[in-house]
Amino acid sequence: MKKNVYVARQPEVYDAIVVGSGISGGWAAKELCELGLKTLVLERGRPLEHGKDYITEHLPPWQTPFRGQEDRKRMLEDHYIQLQAGPVNEYNIHFFINDRENPYVYDPDKPFLWIRGDQVGGRSIMWGRQSYRWSDLDFEANARDGFGVDWPIRYRDLAPWYDYVERFAGISGQAEGLPQLPDGQFLPPMPMNCVELHVKERIERAFPGRKMTIGRAAVLTQPLNGRAACHYCGICERGCSAGAYFSSLSATLPAARATGNLTLRPNSIVHSVIYDEERDRAVGVRVIDRETKEMLEFYGRVIFLCASTLATTQILLNSKSRRFPNGLGNSSGVLGHYLMDHHFVVGATGEIPGFEDKYYYGNRPNGIYIPRFRNLGDKASKRSDYLRGFGYQGGAYRAGWDRGIDMQGFGVSLKQALRDPGPWIMGLGAWGEMLPRYENYVELDPERTDAWGMPLLRIHCTWSENELAMRKDMAQSAAEMLEAAGAKNIQVYDAIEYAHPGLCIHEMGTARMGRDPKTSVLNAYNQMHDVPNVFVTDGACMASSACQNPSITYMALTARAAHYAVEQLKKGNL
Repeated sequence: MKKNVYVARQPEVYDAIVVGSGISGGWAAKELCELGLKTLVLERGRPLEHGKDYITEHLPPWQTPFRGQEDRKRMLEDHYIQLQAGPVNEYNIHFFINDRENPYVYDPDKPFLWIRGDQVGGRSIMWGRQSYRWSDLDFEANARDGFGVDWPIRYRDLAPWYDYVERFAGISGQAEGLPQLPDGQFLPPMPMNCVELHVKERIERAFPGRKMTIGRAAVLTQPLNGRAACHYCGICERGCSAGAYFSSLSATLPAARATGNLTLRPNSIVHSVIYDEERDRAVGVRVIDRETKEMLEFYGRVIFLCASTLATTQILLNSKSRRFPNGLGNSSGVLGHYLMDHHFVVGATGEIPGFEDKYYYGNRPNGIYIPRFRNLGDKASKRSDYLRGFGYQGGAYRAGWDRGIDMQGFGVSLKQALRDPGPWIMGLGAWGEMLPRYENYVELDPERTDAWGMPLLRIHCTWSENELAMRKDMAQSAAEMLEAAGAKNIQVYDAIEYAHPGLCIHEMGTARMGRDPKTSVLNAYNQMHDVPNVFVTDGACMASSACQNPSITYMALTARAAHYAVEQLKKGNL
């Protein structure tokens, strides 16, 4: 911190400070407030109010300047990285950061795509809502094959917390009894359409070790805690004023606010954690006011870092002291290392004939899921060319107007042909695990800072030969399943040329959990080995990546850590 920066000290000492208000931060706030702690939540982004600020939620395209597509020139100038994250357009670009105003550094030959949403609620406003538990296949993976350090927990440790967060969040899904994908506390599942049911029957008959189920999604199929059931409008990425999909704004932050224990401060960029050498504890955080650039200090008895994987590690690396010259809690030297993401944009599509007189109703905000079936620990599923595994997401739909790009003809005949529903398309997209490797890491740029004086983050991350070998199987297996389902015109794809790390928006690792303080940053309760009143419960804590969407695991870890922290406070250990 520069000595000439004015620091305004805040007189109040909070019981807890939570950095970030997204998936993990919202859960930390809810649990800590409900357990009686006066809690300050610091959010670097702008205020956002549930419902009121979903300004384009049901706006028709003819009421937008660019018919929903946004000014392409402005998008390429201001959002050139965010633009690569799927459905980013005129309806929801305000939920994503401006890339010019929020720079970071990477090797041009090894891009990393950092997709961010700086507002109250964070990326819980834009997430895909897929919610799959991990199993011991995942928690024991590092110990089994030697990549990374052994997780300090097992499924039995987290199972009751999965139950806990699922009941509150509302997860719709179908129980299947699979050991590699444990069942949860499900609301009624969303139905598959006729083609998906057909494909499911064909795949499971042809491949007895594979199961196709409806996606497990944090979208309500019946009312819960004042939130309405989904009405299938299909425009989730614009915000959901009904509260049908889980977010911090619709669920956890209102619960925290209801206790009277919550203080929420947006536009608060956390600069660093304040460490007291004599007390061997963190005593607060330094904050840069986003609007005034004034440096402030806030004090608390316990600190939860939930700023998102890379932002949390950026804060820790910037929190330097005599004891921790390389970042807070970094006696092991592994802080910043073992960055992971899921690799995807690989799979196959095909046309399913025989259902031309069938259709579907509504826009279901969910797809199908085929759980992992490789390297399950038995001889039949073992692969010799790569470690770990992958699952598939996808679904069936009827091709729409966009198929006209590839159709012959023009004028009236083309328009008339496009009025008829197109062929049924079935898609299977794979999501694969990435191995934890030391050489995938982040560090602070020694010279460059952003507009608020924070050192820029330098990101070094590439796929390994293991991921590349896995992708071949991901594509081939998708094609063979579609062939078994009777698909025609099967098209296999692998967009590795632009499926860079970060694109999946499941970045994790860099402050991993572990049993040994010499090789990890956090213990079994997401508590820093070196600084016991600091907890990290966002994706930074992950010791491996599995192949399932990670958010429900972040929720369970956060709830568990919050309860543990309160117990330790009561015992006087923090």
